[in-house]
Amino acid sequence: MKLRQKIIFLAIAPLLLALCVIALVVRHQAVQLGQQQRQSVETAYLASKDAELKHYVDLAARAIAHLSESGRDDARIKEEAIRILARLDYGNDGYFFVYDQHGKNLMHPRQPELEGKNLWEWRDASGSPTIQHLIALANQGGGYERYLWQKPSSQTVAPKLGYVVAIPRWGWVLGTGIYLDDVDAALEKIDQQVSGHIRKTMWLLAGIAILSALVIALSGWLLNISEHRVADAKLKHLAQRVVRSQEEERARLSRDLHDGISQWLISIKLQIEAAVIRLTGSPDQAIAARVALERTALQINDVLGEVRRISQDLRPAILDDLGLAAALEHLCQERSSHSQTPIRFKAEADDDTLPKGANTVLFRIAQEALTNIARHAHASEISMTLQRAAQSIILEISDNGVGFDLEQINNNPQRGIGLRNMAERLEAVDGHLALRSSAAGTTVTARIPYPFDPALTHV
Repeated sequence: MKLRQKIIFLAIAPLLLALCVIALVVRHQAVQLGQQQRQSVETAYLASKDAELKHYVDLAARAIAHLSESGRDDARIKEEAIRILARLDYGNDGYFFVYDQHGKNLMHPRQPELEGKNLWEWRDASGSPTIQHLIALANQGGGYERYLWQKPSSQTVAPKLGYVVAIPRWGWVLGTGIYLDDVDAALEKIDQQVSGHIRKTMWLLAGIAILSALVIALSGWLLNISEHRVADAKLKHLAQRVVRSQEEERARLSRDLHDGISQWLISIKLQIEAAVIRLTGSPDQAIAARVALERTALQINDVLGEVRRISQDLRPAILDDLGLAAALEHLCQERSSHSQTPIRFKAEADDDTLPKGANTVLFRIAQEALTNIARHAHASEISMTLQRAAQSIILEISDNGVGFDLEQINNNPQRGIGLRNMAERLEAVDGHLALRSSAAGTTVTARIPYPFDPALTHV
């Protein structure tokens, strides 16, 4: 692809991407508005149905109140009440029904074949024990139930909203219901209208996107850009990035040398000079000089360890040979033998698929953390865990040392250089560093997203 074509592509791609995002947002908002409109209509319609049903049942209960409250419960007076209720209807599909407490149908003017049958175990097309639910609601003081029932006018099964109350003197359940297929039809019409509006909007946005892309492409072909100048600018930018990366690494190495080896060497030099002077003195001074030289020898071992650490920081070759888990375990054993502080290591992640960039970063985090613990924590126990969570690889280093004040470290630019180095290394691979510290100890948690971004594996 030529440079001019690349420029046109880079101009069109963000525009198309932005239009796609806008289209998705508009579609999402339209769908939400449609759902809200549908829910509002459904809620309002059902609320009116609820009030209507309750009103019907109240009228029916009052129509037989003079009978049910007469104190009689003989078959003759109940038959009179049923005759009154059977004559009450509203519309083609509006009627009342009566059940006893055991689920026996006592009256059903639209389906007389059900009268006298026990429907306690009857279930609708969805498997719901409708009659049991209706009787339970009536005994609780009345209530609404949605179920599926055959519609008399069309002889088809349709959703129905029923309302029931109890006639406690006779042990009856009196109720009625309204079929909701008209509600479903109205809601389906709303859904179709919303879908149509969304489809028109998407076509309009697609037309805008195509027209915009054509305008940009036409404008791009009219540009006269010097390809050499653009290439030179890119090369210059890349060269600056390489130089900046080198300078940052040199600055880090310089800080490590200054903060560690340089200070130790100055201390060793002064101790050796003092010991040489004492060797020419009295026997007691000679003994003190020997003790000082032995202590200096131990410090030299520390310097050698620091030199080894810095050399490994430049490129920890052990990772290429053993992998991250084995390298961390070797590091823990080595530091434990030098500091005489036990370090427990546990690997719960399979690191065979980890890229070199992530391996190097986590290994250096572990090195820096163990170095800080050895210098400042005065810990007697250290633990290190490598594990894989759902979306990340986690390295956690904990100690039971004296801890430190996180706020004071963050506010003092002269302190916490090692912590800042760890955070910068993790940021380079899109990771995150978390610190918790108190008088009971410190925990350092390094988290790197998994799967990894291939563009970051070169770190």
